[in-house]
Amino acid sequence: MRRELHVRFREGAGVRFPRATRLVIAFSSESDARRVMEVMPKRFGKYGLTLHPEKTRLVRFQRPSSEDGYKRGNRPGSFDLLGFTHYWGKSRRGHPVIKRRTARNRLRRALVAIALWCRTSRHLPVGEQQRSLNLKLRGHYGYYGITGNFRALKGFMKGVRATWRMWLNRRSQRAGMDWSKFVRLLKRYPLLLPRVAQSVYA
Repeated sequence: MRRELHVRFREGAGVRFPRATRLVIAFSSESDARRVMEVMPKRFGKYGLTLHPEKTRLVRFQRPSSEDGYKRGNRPGSFDLLGFTHYWGKSRRGHPVIKRRTARNRLRRALVAIALWCRTSRHLPVGEQQRSLNLKLRGHYGYYGITGNFRALKGFMKGVRATWRMWLNRRSQRAGMDWSKFVRLLKRYPLLLPRVAQSVYA
């Protein structure tokens, strides 16, 4: 990411790409997209750059023109970028808009990391565990807390809560952390609730 290379796609002003750039190019014509897809590896190769074979693909991402565009089997495509799945949805007024939600692989990875931390840190005092989990939740909300992604944030918080209860229940030989007891514990050591930290429309 330190050295920028100049890449010229057409005559005139060029485009500067740092290494490991994630690039999304939108086309109104499928034929144009396929033509660029064929040329791009050769053009990048001239400057010592390569395209990741598994992350470079064509996606039909056409704005739905009617109600049928949202029906199963006829939905527009989606793609993942920077931890978010971008897809077409409806605004509150019923207009087609591009929405974003936490990508499934990122959500799964985050919950696995939480489970690993809870397992290795279950011997710590409950208050210390709560503070650490809230720091992790705050960081997750800070990045993924964008407009339209509240449901995924809520799902992550529920996953963290369930994982924490499970490992608190394994602190001793006897299982004593049922849900009623855990709810009382949460009142004393609450976890941060999901929140939208930034608006994509601001």
